[in-house]
Amino acid sequence: MLDYAAFPNQRQVLIRRILEQEGRVVCVEMAAQLKVSEHTIRRDLQELSKEGICKKVYGGAVLQLPEAGSFINRKEQNIANKDMIAQACVGLITSDSCIFIDSGTTNLAIARALPEDIRLTAVTNSPAIAVELMKHPQSETIVLGGRIQKASGGSLGSTAVDQLRGIIFDQAFIGACAMAPETGLTGFDFEDCEFKKAVIKQSNQVVVALTAEKVPGVARYVVADPSEIDVMVVEESLRKEFINFFKTHDIRIITV
Repeated sequence: MLDYAAFPNQRQVLIRRILEQEGRVVCVEMAAQLKVSEHTIRRDLQELSKEGICKKVYGGAVLQLPEAGSFINRKEQNIANKDMIAQACVGLITSDSCIFIDSGTTNLAIARALPEDIRLTAVTNSPAIAVELMKHPQSETIVLGGRIQKASGGSLGSTAVDQLRGIIFDQAFIGACAMAPETGLTGFDFEDCEFKKAVIKQSNQVVVALTAEKVPGVARYVVADPSEIDVMVVEESLRKEFINFFKTHDIRIITV
């Protein structure tokens, strides 16, 4: 067996592989597996974090996900998975409610999955989602204004934030870039994440729909702690350890 204490490069290659496969590492477990000190593992994680591989968190590290690209490109990816998640999300919506649908391709699938005769008030910052919402003759659609960010496909900035502060939402479907037990819900763009925080403050129930590759993972900016999320809709392939963790924070988990 390779003496990992004597070969730091090989040790970091192994840690990188575990991060890519598992999404996270725990210092005490990795130290025992490789027969080195926890200090050594923390030093390795520091080096890997400099390369953009992971973000250090208390007790270990979480895989740093790459930015997913523009809204236009993403909406053609994982279509079948997003449609299944969307159907489950639609089942949470009640008639005559006021909901917010955040920008994002999974949330676009939610708008497309709404029954034609549904009656509600739907607010969004996404022009693409607004187009889908307008196909429902018994529903009212409100679009928040401002500069359209290409990455998210939604309006951001002070204009959009000021408008949403005048509305109380029964539910908010928040777009997600990454989620991990250690860091909560995170995103890549500061302005987008600040907007999501403002939406959450106005919402009685926060719903986050996630495809499996986003858990566990971390982006640069924090959107919400696990305790701020009421419902998560996820793929059934998500590992049980994460499902169990989120349940301990009183998050209702719906798998599809």
